[in-house]
Parts: sequence; structure tokens; C-alpha cells
Amino acid sequence: MTIPNLVGAGLIVIGAGIGLGQIGGKAMEGIARQPEAAGKIQTAMIIAAALLEGLGFGALILGA
Repeated sequence: MTIPNLVGAGLIVIGAGIGLGQIGGKAMEGIARQPEAAGKIQTAMIIAAALLEGLGFGALILGA
């Protein structure tokens, strides 16, 4: 791997980490505000996190 590829891979991982943190944090805020909707919020959070991780892995593979 060249240096630009390594920098790009690092940025991808950082971006995915920030996105996952935002998803988790906002989901916890939503559950704290409406505990009765915890199941729906958790399901949506897991789907969004899985899509984000898939996008991050795909970008890493394409960038390598």
C-alpha cells in the first residue's frame, strides 16, 4: 500500500467510527426520551450501523 492509500484508509475508519458513535448516541437519546419505542429504535439503529459498516469495509477494500 502506498502512503495516500493508507491515509485514505485511515480517514475511512475515522469517518465510520464517528458515524457509528453518532448513531449509537442518538439512539440512546431517543430511547431515553421514549422508552416504549426502544425496540423500534434499536432495530433501526442496528440496520443503520450495519449499512455504515458495510460501506466502510467496501471503501477500505476498494481503496487498498
